[in-house]
Amino acid sequence: MVQSSVLGFPRMGGNRELKKANEAYWADKLSRDDLLAENKRLRLEHWKIQKAAGVDIIPSNDFASYDHVLDHIQMFNAIPERYSKHGLAPIDEYFAMGRGHQKDGIDVPSLEMVKWFDSNYHYVKPTFQDNQTFTLASDPKPVREFLEAKEAGIITRPVLLGPVSFLALGKADRGQTVVPISLLEKLLPVYVELLEKLKAVGAETVQIDEPVLVYDLVPAVKDAFKPAYAKLVGDNLPKLVLATYFGDIVHNFDVLPGLQSLHAIHIDLVRNPEQLESVIGQLGPKQSLSCGVVDGRNIWKTNFKRAIEAVETAIQKLGKDRVIVATSSSLLHTPHSLDSEKKLPAEVREWFSFAVQKTAEVVVIAKAVTDGPASVREALEANAKAMQSRASSERTNNPHVKERQSKVTDAMHERQSPFPERYAQQKTHLKLPLFPTTTIGSFPQTKEIRIQRNKFTKGEITAEEYEKFIEKEIEDVIKIQDELKLDVYVHGEPERNDMVQYFGERLDGYVFTTNGWVQSYGSRCVRPPIIVGDISRPAPMTVKESKYAASISSKPMKGMLTGPITCLRWSFPRDDVHQSVQAQQLALALRDEVIDLEAAGIYVIQVDEPALREGLPLRSGRERENYLAWAVNSFKLSTAGVKDSTQIHSHFCYSEFQDFFHAIAALDADVLSIENSKSDAKLLKVFVDKAYPRHIGPGVYDIHSPRIPSESEIKDRIEEMLQYLKPDQLWVNPDCGLKTRQWKETKAALTNMVNAAIYYREKYASSA
Repeated sequence: MVQSSVLGFPRMGGNRELKKANEAYWADKLSRDDLLAENKRLRLEHWKIQKAAGVDIIPSNDFASYDHVLDHIQMFNAIPERYSKHGLAPIDEYFAMGRGHQKDGIDVPSLEMVKWFDSNYHYVKPTFQDNQTFTLASDPKPVREFLEAKEAGIITRPVLLGPVSFLALGKADRGQTVVPISLLEKLLPVYVELLEKLKAVGAETVQIDEPVLVYDLVPAVKDAFKPAYAKLVGDNLPKLVLATYFGDIVHNFDVLPGLQSLHAIHIDLVRNPEQLESVIGQLGPKQSLSCGVVDGRNIWKTNFKRAIEAVETAIQKLGKDRVIVATSSSLLHTPHSLDSEKKLPAEVREWFSFAVQKTAEVVVIAKAVTDGPASVREALEANAKAMQSRASSERTNNPHVKERQSKVTDAMHERQSPFPERYAQQKTHLKLPLFPTTTIGSFPQTKEIRIQRNKFTKGEITAEEYEKFIEKEIEDVIKIQDELKLDVYVHGEPERNDMVQYFGERLDGYVFTTNGWVQSYGSRCVRPPIIVGDISRPAPMTVKESKYAASISSKPMKGMLTGPITCLRWSFPRDDVHQSVQAQQLALALRDEVIDLEAAGIYVIQVDEPALREGLPLRSGRERENYLAWAVNSFKLSTAGVKDSTQIHSHFCYSEFQDFFHAIAALDADVLSIENSKSDAKLLKVFVDKAYPRHIGPGVYDIHSPRIPSESEIKDRIEEMLQYLKPDQLWVNPDCGLKTRQWKETKAALTNMVNAAIYYREKYASSA
């Protein structure tokens, strides 16, 4: 019998109950006991959904109150002393590491948070000390949650992040020199103890995720697998299913012989179906294969015909008892359920599958290959009909868009003049001081803004009433920036629901969900739009608000756009057209918007590309270079239509550019702002080494935390940056947009930021 398996389920709940509970707890509106009770209720609900669908292997310990990697940090007591010394309750210590803590005399920033491989999910980065030790928590979360499910009559397969990945995805703390993988011998006894406890309570198998196997690994990490798993296999321990995802593992085949004692290997056959037969050839004589054929990263229905063919290939080589049908990865990256989507066009709705529906898909595929297609004929026929409907739909193809793409020339990707000539004109035109200050775009989205937007969406207020409300919000934001004495203003984006959804709603080729929320980090959820066809811009999207803001401002106004790669990566893209085609369509639409903004008197235009690195193929080589070529060209196509005197900015949610710095330089943006507050300033050295000539704004404080940085703290950050950047090259700005913050903390933090910039401005002016 071929079993069905889910690698992980979304945590938030069908109505984002986890988000609401966490935020109520942080606001002191929900007790600790009630928060933990709500977490438990959600876990049970999710297990029951999977059991009702008929899934054979249901995961536990895939739920996290904030982040699953953070769960392991706390469970292994890999907690930096700056958090552990305060005697906080475990849940408060946990949240302090995830989002910072500034309360009751305790003031600590959060740990660094970075993208989970090439997804839009963010994980908390393990941070190690030179004298690092590990001990297992007295009541380990995986054991506790396995028993919760067992008590409800559901036997689950606990999910752990493997020891090699846990260390390889971490870093040495500031001022420390430890190489994380060197800590393996200290960490392994804790894993053994945890596995023994799981075995003792009845866990027969455990899923142990080692996603770093899809990377190009340094020898020390690659060599760690064999000794690690030699210690994690034994009669007194559960059988292990080692899971990989988001890429192939063919390049790390030399690791697999050391893993043949494991019960099973899981591979992602959605991302890399061509690895199937090669991996089968590397399995041990009794080892099983978990075939990830249901996409854990996108919302399209699984093509049952194609998936069944892949699974049957495995069965022919291994037999039914050694094959498992699974999701390609955790379903964390997909919305909860399609059942709540009542407003999608009926035709389009039939093309989609969310997490709840994907649990049913693995069951159908497993049954089809076990009992034959006739056993699920109705489901197979409905699936084939949906595949044909999508392929032939008029929604998919727009001949006018294709015609415009055919006329794109190389010259359309280039600015009129090199940067030195452009900057000379920009200095004259914009008249900016040394250490210019700005924000990344959004200001706090208050409850009142959300209420008015919701009223407008429901038709409870007129377009004119809503426009007047937005204008008043823009006026207030301009006044606040006047008071703060910023140098380049933004309009605050009160009219925008999300930095991608807002644009998608104004472009042809997209559709939108009502409740298709996906966790980005912590309690932050996004509702990615869905690209269903060729993309074009029927009318200007942002010009009206930016033009109004500029008309009432005495300082340069920055127009704010989301770049083509981010619009692509933070949507659910088509899987029937190469992403380079979709990116170019988005770039042409944005090019029109950039030109219209300039014509409206907006001479600083920021085109954000926080997802550029996220889209980078996980391995170096031809695939990565091809991606960077079309990604850079898409950005340049969108921005190159303006005059030299117009300043183009871009923003990135990371500062680790070493592995693709040539592409960052090739973007030819006049100013780059980068998330940098929790990173070592030494990362800026790459700008020195590569003699980067343009301007840079490394973030001086973390906006993901409510914590307010002091003026002296920001001065220290600027001082560090000046070790690597020239004074006339440095902009001063926060890490990212301020949408999720409150006004009180925003004003306080920006006041300190501006004062720090003025201090350095005066210091360098007096020494000139």
